[in-house]
This record gives sequence, C-alpha cells and structure tokens, in this order.
Amino acid sequence: MATMSSDTERPVTKATARTSERGAATRVALLEAARETFVTSGFAEAGVTDVVARAGASVGSLYHHFSGKADLYLTLFEEFQARQTQRTKQAVQAARAGGETDPMRLFVAGARAYLEGCLDERELAALFLRGDGPPGFEVIMRDRLRQWAKRNATLFEGDEGALVVVLTGALAAAVSEVALSEDENASRRLADDVLGIIGQIRRP
Repeated sequence: MATMSSDTERPVTKATARTSERGAATRVALLEAARETFVTSGFAEAGVTDVVARAGASVGSLYHHFSGKADLYLTLFEEFQARQTQRTKQAVQAARAGGETDPMRLFVAGARAYLEGCLDERELAALFLRGDGPPGFEVIMRDRLRQWAKRNATLFEGDEGALVVVLTGALAAAVSEVALSEDENASRRLADDVLGIIGQIRRP
C-alpha cells in the first residue's frame, strides 16, 4: 500500500522508491568515477565522457545529477571536507570527554584527526592541493582556510588571533606535505613530528 509524502503529498510507491535508490546509486557511481578519473588524469585533462564511461552511466544521467565536470570536482571537495570536519569534531569531543581542557592539546587532537584523514584519503587530498582544479577553486581554498582558522579560534575562546594564524598556517603546510608526498611512511613520520612541535608551542 502506498504512503503519502509530506513534502509532495503524492503517493510514495515501491516503484518510486526503487527509482530514487537507482538515482542515488548512479550519483555515487559518478562521483567515484570522477574521483578515479581526476586522480589518474587530472582535472584539466579529464572529460565528462571519461567519467560516464568509467561509471557505466550516460551523459544524460551525469547532467541530471551535476551541472558538469567542475560540479563533480567541487562536490568531491565538499564531501571530503565534511568528512574531515566530522573527524576533527569527534577527536576534540573525545578529548574533552576524557577530561582534556587545555586548548592547545584539543587543537592537536583535532589536527591529528585531520592529518589522519589526509593520510587515509591521500589521493583525494592530493587532488585538491595540486593546483589543477576548476577556475576559481583557489579562491574557495583560501576561503576554506579562513573558515578553518575561525573554527580553530573557538578552541582558544577567539581571543588569540596571532597564535591561531600561526597554528593554522603550520598545519596547512603540513597537510600539503603529507598529502603530496609519495612516501606514506615518511608522511606519517612528518605528521607526528609536526604535531609534536605544535604541541610544544606555548600560548603567549
């Protein structure tokens, strides 16, 4: 028996549910194919036809879900950033739940989670740092860095601007080195060393 959707007031049947599931699956397949294509070929050299062929989809289905190649790239970026934000929030919450109150140690806990995320998704993290993105992406990256600094400032009650700028800049440089290095073990050692140095910084 069909149920009613509160948003559309139209019956939701098994057929429409299956259509919705297929649409969601197609979207996921297109994003995965875009990720693989961009990582392999770079954004500039990748084509929409390459993505749909890898996804086993049609050009029409791609444009049903996305406005084009740049939209695929930006969606991958936003979803990666959402996962990274979740990782850092969980790490900071866990540290607080364990009794930690020192802002610097909370920052290091979040920074470690962020770097671990970059290591876990190195190909994707590197994709966004190589400079081969859609027009205007560098502006998005700068804006995201400013947002990151603001979030970091909340750990220090927002009153230690210079320190937050230094910490955020240092971590951003570490992220770039970790993500772009071809040696994963060296990247992990570097991440540990950077966090160790940051942890020794004393608040002014």
